[in-house]
Amino acid sequence: MRIVDIIENTASLKSDIRNAYVDFSQMTCSAVAVVTDVVKDGKPVIGYGFNSNGRYGQGSMMRERFIPRIQAADPETLVDADGFIDPIAFNRAMRVNEKPGGHGERSVAIGTLDMALWDALAKAHGLPLWRLLADRYNGGQADDSVFVYAAGGYYYPGKGLAALKAEMQGYLDLGYDVVKMKIGGDGIDDDKARIEAVLEVVGAGRRLAVDANGRFDLETAVAYAEMLKPYDLFWYEEAGDPLDFQLQAVLGEVYPGAMATGENLFSVQDARNLIRYAGMRPDRDWLQVDPPLSYGLVEYLDVLAMLGDLGWSRRRCIPHGGHQFALNIAAGLGLGGNESYPGVFQPFGGFADQTTVEASRITLPDAPGVGFELKANLWNEVLIKLV
Repeated sequence: MRIVDIIENTASLKSDIRNAYVDFSQMTCSAVAVVTDVVKDGKPVIGYGFNSNGRYGQGSMMRERFIPRIQAADPETLVDADGFIDPIAFNRAMRVNEKPGGHGERSVAIGTLDMALWDALAKAHGLPLWRLLADRYNGGQADDSVFVYAAGGYYYPGKGLAALKAEMQGYLDLGYDVVKMKIGGDGIDDDKARIEAVLEVVGAGRRLAVDANGRFDLETAVAYAEMLKPYDLFWYEEAGDPLDFQLQAVLGEVYPGAMATGENLFSVQDARNLIRYAGMRPDRDWLQVDPPLSYGLVEYLDVLAMLGDLGWSRRRCIPHGGHQFALNIAAGLGLGGNESYPGVFQPFGGFADQTTVEASRITLPDAPGVGFELKANLWNEVLIKLV
């Protein structure tokens, strides 16, 4: 099995929404296709990938560094013992001559290509990715269904409490029991009113998570923690800068509820430091490392191994991203769940069209690969146009 072509296109993710830190009006996303020499049903097997939302497209970096390194590598070094492509070997080849540290953007470029390689590999084997991962890395055990929560509640121009409540009610109507909203964009008093409005809809704090997107300094993070305590929320997410482990540790001493972070940590080393120094609590806190943003599934497997060594269950992992790739990983590796974007970041966010959510759980289709072809808007608007 060989890679015969790699194609990248930078697509727009433009939206009027914003969180506490990012205005998405100029957001882009890289979509890639990896064409192989394997033929099934008269067509070449092609793997597809894209980067998760919140980080811009990385096409120039792929074209200048990472795709040329793949093309320059000896093809015999990029296959496994059975002759299939080996994503681990590809990951190693792409990272040649890269200094350690400073993982911010190159990890996104490599992670996007990694997604496409795993899609191609699973298709070549005729297996859904979740089954391939379960067989290789989880003793053959895959979850029958995966917990998912609906992420939304962004700041929209002119969007008041009534519209926010209607959005959240829409997620409940789709079958979600847990929803997430943004905080930190308009001040603590406004956010308190927004939270209480959403609680009128969802009915209990355990059904609502809040996300500050790293906006707060320590004083503000603690003030929000004191405001949030009475609500007993599902979690309080990324209060401060993702690398400010001391802030996270102090926050854990004053906030008794669950917290979540990790979506902006892009290496096993950074994730290890989070566990070592940020006071994360394995009985209640959640880790959100996002595979396509952090060098791909290859690195994520190392993250899971590290967590196991440090006494963490992989059930405490719920990847950021809200897409089919992370959903396959969650099912195949037995994670705690997956994010979902039923209303934003289309066509990349969300899952296969025929899947339904019941009591915040979703069952994956049995299609080979990641299953991108079963998501009509993503397939027709982006992926099929790559080749």
